[in-house]
Amino acid sequence: MSAGSVAVVVTEEIDVPSWDLYELSIPCTVFGKPQPDLADPWYDLRLCGTREPGHAPGAPANGAVLSLRTRHGLADLAGADTVIVPSVPDACVDEGRPLDPELIAALRLAHDAGARMVSLCTGAFALAEAGILDGRRAAAHWMHTAQLADRYPKVRVDDSVLYVDDGDVLTSAGLTAGLDLCLHLVRRDLGGHVANQLARRMVVPAHRPGGQAQFIDQPMPATDDRGLAPVLDWARARLDQPLTVEDLARQAAMSPRTLYRRLQAATGATPLQWLLDQRLRRAQSLLESTDLPVSRIGELSGLGTANNLRHHFVKQIGVSPSDYRRAFPTA
Repeated sequence: MSAGSVAVVVTEEIDVPSWDLYELSIPCTVFGKPQPDLADPWYDLRLCGTREPGHAPGAPANGAVLSLRTRHGLADLAGADTVIVPSVPDACVDEGRPLDPELIAALRLAHDAGARMVSLCTGAFALAEAGILDGRRAAAHWMHTAQLADRYPKVRVDDSVLYVDDGDVLTSAGLTAGLDLCLHLVRRDLGGHVANQLARRMVVPAHRPGGQAQFIDQPMPATDDRGLAPVLDWARARLDQPLTVEDLARQAAMSPRTLYRRLQAATGATPLQWLLDQRLRRAQSLLESTDLPVSRIGELSGLGTANNLRHHFVKQIGVSPSDYRRAFPTA
C-alpha cells in the first residue's frame, strides 16, 4: 500500500525563540525519514516554501532571525495527497497581519484538487482564511482559539481537544498535539502496528485520542506511572475478559476512587474509557493481522458480539470493522 505524498508549507522566515521550528520538524520527522521495514514505499515528503523555489534567502526581515530555502514552492501543494500547514507567522495571529494571499490561493487549489488538509497549531488560521474550515469543528492551541473563533465565526472552534479528525480536514492543538495528529495520520494510512512501531522509535506514546483534553495533570503515557504500569499491563493481558473499575483497583491495591484519579491524571481518560480504547486497539490489530471472523475478534477484544464491536468501531474509528479490514489486507 502506498503511503502517498505529503506537502508541508514552510514560511519564509522563523522567529526565535518560537515554536514554529518545532512544529515544522514534526511532519518532517514522522513523514520524511524512510521506514522500509515498517512500510515500503514510505511517504513522499516535499517541503514547499512560500518564496520562489531555490531562491536564496536574504537577511531575515520583520524581526525574524532565520530564513529558509526549499526545493518546492506553493504550486507543488496541489499535487500532494496530504497538505500540512504547521504554523503561520506570529504577527498574522497576534497583530492581525494579513496572511500571504498566494498561500491561501494555493491551499484552496490543493483542497479543490482533493488533498487531505491538515493544520498544526496556528496553521488553522491559514485553513480558516482559505474557507476550508467553514462549518467544521477545528482545534488549535488554547492560547489562540479565542482569536481564531473571533476572526472566523464560521469555524466551530474547540479549545479543549488535542486534535480533530473531520475526514479530509484535520486540525490539532500546538506542540506535542501536532505529533499526536501526525501519528494518527500514520495509523489511518498504514494501520496501528506501523504507527505503534514508529511511536516506539520516537519514544513517544503510541496513541492519544484526539478528544483527550489539552490540559491534564500529567501529560505522559500511563506506563510512566510505576504504580499503574503493572495493573495496566495486567488488564491488557485480559481484554477478552469482563473487567470493572473495581477489578483494576483490587489488582492495583488501591481504592476505586484513587485508581480513577490517578489513571485520569496520567492518561486524560477514565478507567472505562481507557479500557474501551485498549479493546478497540486490540480489535484494530486483529483486523489488520488476522482473518478471524469479526464475531471472534469481538470476543478476543472484550467487546462481545459482532454488533457491539461494529457499534463502537463506527462510533470511535468512523468506519465499520469490515471496511477497516479491507484497507489493511493481510496478503
